Amino acid sequence: MSLLDRALRRVPAAVAAALALGAGVTTATGAASAEPEPEPFRPAIHYTPEQNWMNDPNGLVHHDGTYHLYYQHNPSGNRWGNMSWGHATSPDLATWTEQPLAIPQTFDDDGVAIEDIFSGSVVVDHGNTSGFGTVEDPPLVAVYTSAYTGAHPTLSGIQAQSLAYSTDGGYTWTKYADNPVLDRDSANFRDPKVFWYDDAEEPAGGYWVMAAVEALDRQVLLYRSDDLKDWSQLSTFGPANATGGIWECPDLFELPVDGDPENTRWVMVVNLNPGAVAGGSGGQYFVGDFDGTTFTPERTVEGVEVPDGEVLADFENGWGDWTVRNEPAHAEAGPFGSAPVAGTVPGQQEVTGYVGDSLLNSFVGHDAPTGTAESAPFTIERDWLSMLVGGGNHPHVAGGQLGNEPPAGTLLWDGFEQRAAGQTLADVGWTGTGHLAATSSPSTSGGEYYLGEGRLNTWEGGPHGDDNVGTLTSPPFVLDGDRLSMLVGGGKRAGDAAQTLQVQLLVDGEVVRHLTGPEAGDLRWRSWDVADLRGREAVLRVVDEATGGWGHLTLDHVVVGDEPAVPRSSETTVNLVVDGEVVRTATGNDAEHLDWVSWDVAELRGSQATLRVVDNHRGGWGHILVDQVTATDDPAMPGAERYDWLDWGRDYYATVSFDNAPDDRRYMIGWMNDWAYAQDIPTSPWRSVMTLPREVTLTEADGRVELTQQVVDGVDRLAAPAAATRVRDLDVDDSTVPLDLRRSGDLDAYRLDVTLEVEDAERAGVVVRAGEGFAVDGGTAGAQGTVVAYDARRGRLEVDRTRSGDVGFHPAFAGAWSAPLAASTTADGKVRLRVYVDRSSVEALTADGLRTVTSQVFPDAASTGVSVFAEGGSARIASLTVTPLADSVRVDTGPAAPACVGKPGRPGAVPCRR
Repeated sequence: MSLLDRALRRVPAAVAAALALGAGVTTATGAASAEPEPEPFRPAIHYTPEQNWMNDPNGLVHHDGTYHLYYQHNPSGNRWGNMSWGHATSPDLATWTEQPLAIPQTFDDDGVAIEDIFSGSVVVDHGNTSGFGTVEDPPLVAVYTSAYTGAHPTLSGIQAQSLAYSTDGGYTWTKYADNPVLDRDSANFRDPKVFWYDDAEEPAGGYWVMAAVEALDRQVLLYRSDDLKDWSQLSTFGPANATGGIWECPDLFELPVDGDPENTRWVMVVNLNPGAVAGGSGGQYFVGDFDGTTFTPERTVEGVEVPDGEVLADFENGWGDWTVRNEPAHAEAGPFGSAPVAGTVPGQQEVTGYVGDSLLNSFVGHDAPTGTAESAPFTIERDWLSMLVGGGNHPHVAGGQLGNEPPAGTLLWDGFEQRAAGQTLADVGWTGTGHLAATSSPSTSGGEYYLGEGRLNTWEGGPHGDDNVGTLTSPPFVLDGDRLSMLVGGGKRAGDAAQTLQVQLLVDGEVVRHLTGPEAGDLRWRSWDVADLRGREAVLRVVDEATGGWGHLTLDHVVVGDEPAVPRSSETTVNLVVDGEVVRTATGNDAEHLDWVSWDVAELRGSQATLRVVDNHRGGWGHILVDQVTATDDPAMPGAERYDWLDWGRDYYATVSFDNAPDDRRYMIGWMNDWAYAQDIPTSPWRSVMTLPREVTLTEADGRVELTQQVVDGVDRLAAPAAATRVRDLDVDDSTVPLDLRRSGDLDAYRLDVTLEVEDAERAGVVVRAGEGFAVDGGTAGAQGTVVAYDARRGRLEVDRTRSGDVGFHPAFAGAWSAPLAASTTADGKVRLRVYVDRSSVEALTADGLRTVTSQVFPDAASTGVSVFAEGGSARIASLTVTPLADSVRVDTGPAAPACVGKPGRPGAVPCRR
């Protein structure tokens, strides 16, 4: 099947239903769609492109009755790359139609990409200050980041700001001939958000203001221009509040407080990755004043709040009674050094968030060395153990090994050590196709944690590195054990049929097992259970059809035996050890900022324990930061919770607002994903969705001015109230109660409104996308459900997706995230929530809009139930309404063909305009 045929066959169920009604949805070519293939996670009410990768929303603008959503897009695949601007339009921010590619990459005359189109904004140039249109017919002007590739002849590696303009309402664009218009000679200057600032003293009545970031410096730079072409700097804001990740995608706008036009504030939005309140990507905001030159926040948070308690380790006076095992013979005594580090190690980004002068910092010698540091035994005498933790995000692997020992069994093909004997894989019966000749393998370079000197590496196995494509197939061997284990590293291609990158086991010519790489240079133990195939003859095949970054696999040390390999725990962790077992563990967030982590150890009071810090990771972020270990009576408040956040969940990033919205309303939309796992989510041929658009306002709550958010009215107009299911005054006592939803029919997408009276329950709430047999306290093994709860003990709104469905594609995905509720939210003893549920997402908002928690979920198609629950006591469901929402996203791409597909000179390419 061709790529085009495959694309045309992937049409969601919503469109199939429309076709049955004669709706006549078409593809970009105008051809009728073929029978759809299943896409269980294709959203019904959230925008996603028909196919390929999408990330940040860009260029949000309203013009002539139409909302335009541009976005970061890879027109050639469903992983990040080939950055261009995709495009969709809506009359109401609820129903979306995908449009042709808006602004493509720039290529040179040889078809080589020299400019990626990174994030930016679009304005309606009403006064034609740019000269690109007329006052009567003003142009739309896109201000975007030109990310110049290594192939650019003069600006290689630079990020600068450029212009494109449209004179047909935003559907076709021309790049400005004199780009870039603002260049700081920086590799991380990006994401311009431009708006018109009214100033009666200016000749034109105002001027353009740009907010852009110096990402690594955690700064927002403000500029002004009269014509969008010539810019001068006004001021700089930051670093401030959350600085644990790089700053991206800023925004700046004015809003009235509680609707009073005489009482306004300015809001500065700064997205960052990682280091958000949920641990990964997210958006913070500041409320303050902008005088046309400088933004001044009303409130910033400085310093570290130290909880009361007994300090067990502060690293201020050497290692003391700690036992430190650095890498033998390491020149700098890495990773921990001969003494605790005074802050930042040379070559390291600035370390922040520690207390005093010194901390445990395993970046001595940079990320390469490994080792452990362990405290003397102590007695657990309080209910909580709190500490400041930062550094790499590499969790402890339960049951793993710190070494790299292979399992017992038969080693096949001498562990790929043929080169030592002057041989190749061809000499032991392997065959190759495409670029991968068996005579060119094995390799003696590439990857980490291989055994011996040789390994199979498809980067080295051909002439084109990551662009090598082909196969390497072993001679037959007998599966004379229950397990087949191997070390595997390199790229990851999950669910991308066009870019297969797999190690495959074949029996009788059929693929019976397969796996892909970890998207990492370190080789990791993987094992297949082949007990059902024992005694059968098999072959191993390495298939590399992937190109571009991480388009290779590395394979080593294939063993047939009866026991699985013990995985290597490439961790950067701090662990609580009792009786030789790890009973609590924490890792960093890929940030040089430390924040509080607290363990509930009440059940361990009286036990002897040690703290064991492990740095067992040699790659990126292969270090751990620890300070101020304290025994406390209550958990320490993480510093991140002292800041203001747009959303408290894991999937709300790069959020920016629409320019030129009617009635000066402020609508925002975010990318519903997290960079930690964004490229691994189990969707195809598309990857990533946008959140529902939200209207933001300012209100004074509990003595502070805060943002409130409500999903836009257009989404609620998708509701079918006649099909709603309603529940009143339902008492729930320490149980999970499924609801009868037969009245509402098939519930792919719906709005759930609930009012809880918690009474004496510890937690109460609802379960959405619930499978049969799911219970909050257990239920049927493997049953699925996403829990939306009010935790009365902590006063928090929580969304728990630990058992939501497919959570195994990345270790950071499963988990629960929560937000502290304002006192005003629960003042009458009731908790009111509004939850929007789609096929692969849950967006939970308090009714007053002060807190939101957004999460992706990937449940089975059959998991469509709704339950209510109470835990640890009783609660009353005062009211609950489940209202179905109609599908609202068209997957056709309009009457015109995309501006470019692929690279010029390649088969099927449509040349991009330069």
